[in-house]
Amino acid sequence: MRHFGHIPSAVRTGLFHREPVEFTPDSPARTLAVALGATLYSPATRPRLADAVRKQAGRGVVSMVLCLEDSISDAEVEAGEANLVQHFADLAADPAARTRPSGEPAAGTVTDADTATDLPLLFIRVREPRQITDLVDRLGASARLLSGFVLPKFTETRGRAFLEALAEAERTSGRRLFAMPVLESPELLHLETRAETLAGIASITDKYRDRVLALRLGVTDFCSAYGLRRSPDMTAYDIKIVANVIADVVNVLGRSDGTGFTVTGPVWEYFRPGERMFKPQLRRSPFLEGRAEDLRTALIEHDLDGLLREIELDRANGLLGKTCIHPTHVVPVHALSVVSHEEWSDAQDILRPDRDGGGVLRSAYTNKMNEVKPHRAWAERTLLRAEVFGVAKEDVGFVDLLTAGLAG
Repeated sequence: MRHFGHIPSAVRTGLFHREPVEFTPDSPARTLAVALGATLYSPATRPRLADAVRKQAGRGVVSMVLCLEDSISDAEVEAGEANLVQHFADLAADPAARTRPSGEPAAGTVTDADTATDLPLLFIRVREPRQITDLVDRLGASARLLSGFVLPKFTETRGRAFLEALAEAERTSGRRLFAMPVLESPELLHLETRAETLAGIASITDKYRDRVLALRLGVTDFCSAYGLRRSPDMTAYDIKIVANVIADVVNVLGRSDGTGFTVTGPVWEYFRPGERMFKPQLRRSPFLEGRAEDLRTALIEHDLDGLLREIELDRANGLLGKTCIHPTHVVPVHALSVVSHEEWSDAQDILRPDRDGGGVLRSAYTNKMNEVKPHRAWAERTLLRAEVFGVAKEDVGFVDLLTAGLAG
């Protein structure tokens, strides 16, 4: 699979200075953590779940979470588990969903390169540790399509039980399974317990570092603890009590010194009815003249101006990727994840072998200073994002990428 793989190769050639690379569920964890992008959540009780997974894969979704927790009622959990087992079997029975021994193409790969559609990385959000081992047993051979589990309300104490269950499921299934803990507990939010809670999370995730793919933020739960809800005009960073928690999570768990993890952006709650974001005439071609202002207006009218600002603030504050609860949010997240030609040029200059000793140089775009040692971690992170999301051509901007993604 690859980002923007759902659009024709000729269109990608016109958009990218360097195209996104292909990856599989067996790719290194460091690559997959960045590649998650817009992770789309779906209730596990959805009647045509397998069809929904295929449909979203065809629209460019590369990671999905099938949820047995807050998105369904307590009374629906048993039915949701049974539904997952049934629809994983449906996906595994598809001729496109091949077994993927090490080194082979990912499950879900279609052999025709012009029509290739891969299944997304699939995760299950559970409620209790016992569900991990139970579900892997019940999935049987179709567990080969599973990339891991999302672990809610994660603290050191709860997390240990979840991660031990994950390790047991790995042993019994013989498969690599990742954890994505969700940081959303009251102990993390409340000031008097935050430092201790963060230290505990850091300790347990470090112990199971090879299994922790990324950390996710549960901002809705943070707001709930104080009876708050941000409007579509506000980002998570406008809610100061939430912004302070995000800052502390990145401070402790998102460091670039080798001890940190990928931390993903919070969910955006707002969308308009229907799955199509804009009028068809705005999506005919990524290169239509005179459409940029129309598209920006459409974004604002569809309550996505706040989403775009939040995505930019996510990255500025050290977060990468985003939890999404509606398909219309996926393409904007991916379009804004593409590395601009200017960013790529700066990163390349900073990481040149002859610059190992440090120093300061003028950007090739002659609009900023690049200081080699302080900007090195940023440059390394930028080039990893460039590998997964690609580098746009000099004259290609967000609107071009967005319209191409929608047209695909």
